[in-house]
Amino acid sequence: MSKKPPTKSETDCLRSMCPVSSVLDILGDKWTLLVVRDMLLLGKRRYNELVDSAEGIPTNILADRLKRLEASEVIEKTPYQEKPLRYEYRLTAKGKDLLPLIKELAVWGNKYIEGTMVPPPGFLDPK
Repeated sequence: MSKKPPTKSETDCLRSMCPVSSVLDILGDKWTLLVVRDMLLLGKRRYNELVDSAEGIPTNILADRLKRLEASEVIEKTPYQEKPLRYEYRLTAKGKDLLPLIKELAVWGNKYIEGTMVPPPGFLDPK
């Protein structure tokens, strides 16, 4: 299966064509994977649910990360209320495919970071 070459707009934000570097350009900050985790494992879809995460993401950063994730086609937003206009966010197939990465991060964290919570059985299954 051959992949089509990326367009200029798809590569504008990338530092290099290294796949690890390219993934980090999208997901490699303190908050983005936590937003994806909450959507994937906790079923959070609305801004007020996401801002209420245990890690306390600041509202301006959450708004920015949601925009970035949407631009990268990891999530999509749809309105659920018109006045005032409010959106619900859902993971795309691309976003759902991050589940193995999140699971492996949890496994690695449990193995090497003392005191981390071991997820209960079934927690790392998508909601």
